[in-house]
Amino acid sequence: MAVLSVSVVSADHEVWSGEATMVVARTVEGEIGILSGHEPMLAILAAGEVRMTLPDGSKVQAEAADGFLSVDNNTVTIVARKAELV
Repeated sequence: MAVLSVSVVSADHEVWSGEATMVVARTVEGEIGILSGHEPMLAILAAGEVRMTLPDGSKVQAEAADGFLSVDNNTVTIVARKAELV
């Protein structure tokens, strides 16, 4: 199963990092789902949930606001002014 390397970072600390099979986040243009092999992209985050589905099927959720989301080579980086696990 192909996985994504994911990092969620707030202004002053790393909130979560690990592997996920899917990441769903809210951007200013709407909600986006990211799977392995996704096109490289950069998007502005809208305030809301970031949901990661882990390889074992469990889920991790964070709230993030005021930042951006980057996807490149199966690596997802979310940098937000405010972010915390839910």
